[in-house]
Amino acid sequence: MITKRLLCPERLRRVPPQFSWIDQRLVRDGHLGRCSPAALALYLLLVTVADAQGLSYYSDPKVARLLSLSVAEVRHARAQLLQAGLIAFEPPLYQVLSLEAADGPALEPTPRTAQPLPLSAILRQMLDAGKGPLP
Repeated sequence: MITKRLLCPERLRRVPPQFSWIDQRLVRDGHLGRCSPAALALYLLLVTVADAQGLSYYSDPKVARLLSLSVAEVRHARAQLLQAGLIAFEPPLYQVLSLEAADGPALEPTPRTAQPLPLSAILRQMLDAGKGPLP
């Protein structure tokens, strides 16, 4: 059995003021623009399965199956999240970290509308934003 422990206690995540585990600073501070769609999918999986301290443990093959990625793509996605400072990882333990302000200029905030967007629409926008022109 795996013993869970905080990998980065000084970055323990807490429910943000807008009362959502998906922190709006992902967009406001430009974190989304720094990650590939595969890395964002991994981040969403980790946020979804993590306990209240942001901890979870899944093997690379399990994550690959859940996200329809290869194990190499999972490792690359994890490397991006580590580089972006969004997670800590000591095999097999993941910790979703509290968000720190990203280096560099923040993206322009998305204009607010009177209607909330469903999660499916938000994910579609994220995936579409990650697509570049086809060769």
